[in-house]
Amino acid sequence: MSTATLKKADAAKDTETVRIYLETHMIPDPEAAAKFVGPNFALTFTGGRKFDTPTGATGFNARRYKWVKKQMDRFETVPGETETIVYSLGTLYGEWPDGTPFEGNRYVDRFVVRNGLIVAQDVWNDSAERLLTKNGIEA
Repeated sequence: MSTATLKKADAAKDTETVRIYLETHMIPDPEAAAKFVGPNFALTFTGGRKFDTPTGATGFNARRYKWVKKQMDRFETVPGETETIVYSLGTLYGEWPDGTPFEGNRYVDRFVVRNGLIVAQDVWNDSAERLLTKNGIEA
């Protein structure tokens, strides 16, 4: 994509777009969250799982958790000329599929925002380590 087709980035608006996207995605309402993503959206989830819509992550989470929410502690924004990088950092809380509650599960999401839309999201969290520990496996 040439820079001629890209608008000047607005870091504050782009960070707000990410916040609203995450809140919408947690409802969960992946169709409404999709309004905040751009063409060729690429989501890389924990374990390297690839999705091209917010619905993919919602479907995966439905198998991994009974329910899950994010406590968004802070955003770190890296402004650029034509794109903004936004990090959302915090913890996950919810219930495992067996109904056992959890909280304090660290996460980091990294977003690339261009022309006011999210074009990439990378997701990392400690769920796998917590599940190993829950099952008596020291990793």
